[in-house]
Amino acid sequence: MPLPDNEIERVLAVVAHPDDVDFGSAGTMAGFVQAGLQVTYLLCTYGEQGGFDETPRDQMPAIREAEQRAAAAAVGVDDVRFLSGYRDGWLEPTFELQREICRVIRQVRPQRVLTQSPDRFWDRLGASHPDHLAAGEATVRAVYPAARNPFAWPELIADEGLEPWTVQELWMMAHPESNHTVDITDDFDRKLAALHAHVSQTGHLGDGLEERLRQWGTTVASGGGLGEGRLAEAFRVVATG
Repeated sequence: MPLPDNEIERVLAVVAHPDDVDFGSAGTMAGFVQAGLQVTYLLCTYGEQGGFDETPRDQMPAIREAEQRAAAAAVGVDDVRFLSGYRDGWLEPTFELQREICRVIRQVRPQRVLTQSPDRFWDRLGASHPDHLAAGEATVRAVYPAARNPFAWPELIADEGLEPWTVQELWMMAHPESNHTVDITDDFDRKLAALHAHVSQTGHLGDGLEERLRQWGTTVASGGGLGEGRLAEAFRVVATG
């Protein structure tokens, strides 16, 4: 079982693209914020390959950054960070990406890190975009052992004063073996608002977006044993030791 929220002060969410955190966990994030937790989002790319219209590709990074910041604000998150130099569709769990994530872990010093599953979910292949797998794998490697190890990228200490930090637990979205369900019924409107903010990605869905989210949320809630009429998000939670 995860630690209770009153034992957590800071949460870092690391994802591949704008909107990933909102599809997978916006309701949960809204709950964290309302519980008084400080939440930071870290985006590995600007999602320039996304979208469903003729928007010039060179405009998409700025559009998607603005959308993600608006979506974060809808659930009460104001610390949103983007890495630079990583291309949408080309993400790999390189040592460079691991170091960038390790740097932010040591800056934020979260007790809880949420990311995407590095394990492919064959029943929901769309959730296992290669960039999602890469972001998840790089984050897991950064959480353990790099962020806590003073001998991993010692320049982070020598040049930036970023001392090692031990993350206490890891939450993974879209994992094929989830073990924790969060009831988001009371925060569903915030999740919906967050996803409506991603106009370039969800605008074409119209009212179908809410229908889709309610269907997903109901299925997850049922699988998690919640009562009728509830909506939920699911995670694989791992204590990092």
